Amino acid sequence: MDDGLLTTSTIDRDSFRDAMSRFAAAVHLVTTDGPAGQRGLTVSSACSVSDSPATLLVCLNMSSPENDRFEANGNFAVNLVAAADEPVARAFAGEGQLAPEERFAKAEWDTLQTGAPVLTSALASFDCRLIEASVVATHRVLIGEVVAVRTNPRAAALVYLDRAYRHL
Repeated sequence: MDDGLLTTSTIDRDSFRDAMSRFAAAVHLVTTDGPAGQRGLTVSSACSVSDSPATLLVCLNMSSPENDRFEANGNFAVNLVAAADEPVARAFAGEGQLAPEERFAKAEWDTLQTGAPVLTSALASFDCRLIEASVVATHRVLIGEVVAVRTNPRAAALVYLDRAYRHL
């Protein structure tokens, strides 16, 4: 009888990815800047770790050597993307194969405390000082202490579900 159950010995990458696509996740732009250079990308793998002290976690794929800049710079900002900024999220996800400076030119940015770029239209931005980085399988897990926060008026959020952007 096939009840749709996969055990540890039979879980393959595609089955795992298909199951994970059913998670509704907030869309974030994670950015950094400093001596190693500017970098930004769209992620759905970001979450709070603690509120005392305020701490966030993000996961970055190690397939891109440019993602090493986050650790080298020692900072990152997590920008919660509003639905109206879906084109910006798409650009930072690689659509259109834009150069980094072209991606950043699609929106307005400033900085709070660490120097990491903060999206001025983000629903919320968390400016973080990197306190820990570790490699887990294919990803680098970054943990940052939040040193500054900015919120904007409430608006529809951008989420990712079933491999598509949705407005909520």
